[in-house]
Amino acid sequence: MSGDPDAVVIGSGPNGLVAACVLARAGLHTLVLEAHPDRPGGAVGSVQSTRPGFVHDVGAAFFPWGTLSPAFRELDLVGHGLQWCEAELESCHPAPDGSFAVISRDHEVSARNFGSPTDGDAWRRIARWYASIEPHLLPLLMETFPAVRPMLRLLPLNLLKVASVFLSRGRGLSERWFRSEAARRVLPGLALHVDVGPDDWFGAALGFMLGMTATTGGYVVPRGGAQSIADALVRVLEANGGRLRLGARVERIVTHDGRAAAVRLADGEEIAVRRAVLADTGAPSLWLDLVEREHIPGRLVELGQRYPRGWGTFKVDWALSTLVPWAVEPARRSAVVHAGDSLDDLSRFTAQVRRGELPDNPYLVVGQQSLADPTRAPAGHHTLWAYSRVPPRPEGGWAAHAESFADRVEARLEGLAPGFRQTILARAVVTPRELEAMDANLVGGDLGGGSNAWHRQLLFRPAFPYFRYRMPVERLYLCSSYAHPGAGVHGMCGYNAARIALRDCE
Repeated sequence: MSGDPDAVVIGSGPNGLVAACVLARAGLHTLVLEAHPDRPGGAVGSVQSTRPGFVHDVGAAFFPWGTLSPAFRELDLVGHGLQWCEAELESCHPAPDGSFAVISRDHEVSARNFGSPTDGDAWRRIARWYASIEPHLLPLLMETFPAVRPMLRLLPLNLLKVASVFLSRGRGLSERWFRSEAARRVLPGLALHVDVGPDDWFGAALGFMLGMTATTGGYVVPRGGAQSIADALVRVLEANGGRLRLGARVERIVTHDGRAAAVRLADGEEIAVRRAVLADTGAPSLWLDLVEREHIPGRLVELGQRYPRGWGTFKVDWALSTLVPWAVEPARRSAVVHAGDSLDDLSRFTAQVRRGELPDNPYLVVGQQSLADPTRAPAGHHTLWAYSRVPPRPEGGWAAHAESFADRVEARLEGLAPGFRQTILARAVVTPRELEAMDANLVGGDLGGGSNAWHRQLLFRPAFPYFRYRMPVERLYLCSSYAHPGAGVHGMCGYNAARIALRDCE
């Protein structure tokens, strides 16, 4: 690349890299600036944090949007070396009483293992209906809002059915659809991947989508670790003439005549930008730190100072001598295991975290990546990855609680898999504080780009009227998960923002 870039992308998370790839493919000379000195990817990366030869994902670790994302499909990540791996089953939801439900891409397998025969039949009907509308529903939910054409392709009856789901609480939807507790805890449990509890208004949408995409795209993992996704995106970028610079922390977006004109790095270097700046950053950081306050409306400054955050995330990685000895056999074949005992247990967990308490029976998302991808561990051994949602800063600080809470997580797993502790060779504990230190976008360990409550979506993500990626400064765009459609490794925030920027540059 010679001369000033046409476009600069700040940050190399999956959204930033996707945005850069879209711009570069359109012929713009594109430069990505990443603060991390060693690797791109942000929260999508891999490290050997327990023992040599055991590969652990630093943040996102399984990818329901991996094979479904329009952005990933268009950029042909598989053609650039990315390999997706699958487990036999997608998700298992066991409880200490021995009950369980299973999600599989094979509807018949799910139907035989979904709490009860009646609930299995109900799940099969719902999954078949969803499969029939997914080609229109995904663009409706993931393209730049409002996505009118995809909406028109859904028949009125399907629109009404989707609306009835999305307007429901997670508990209410599950109690309408299912009879057994094993089946009822599945979708509300999936919604707890972000800060959405079973009793929250309009809280059913996320759990429904995560459950349904498991039946189509599956909970796939990239061979070799999550870093493989970022590496494939970098190959796409470079194949189209774009460039990535590591160790380049942007300190200021320079404006001239109300327009983004350059970026200034922490070392004082200033890079002029001819056409557009896209920020794969937190919205508050963009408004409060990167742009001079005089260019940001007062109400955005106020919102940035009290921005609604999602919950913190507490993660543990283990190196194991063998597979986890789950008491429920299907869990031994599942890419992901979700530990939540009942709807009431999930509600209690939600209330504890919102009160700032460390949960005494933590809900867990447990990833068994080495089950699908044997390259993650030495022969005969396995990795395990798990997280729970927690208050970002518990009373007394994380130094006082990290190891004891990790012990609590292990006790939870031991209750579902007697003998689990005997398989542990080593563990690495990652607190919300450490997640934020790794990636400045993960404020307080918030993996969701701010709160994902209903009033932080669509028109209000990140704030009205800036939901179409354009920021108050001309030719400046927000392309992170703080923008629509929000959290999830799908790249669509970057994809949509880049297409808007290209339209503005015409």
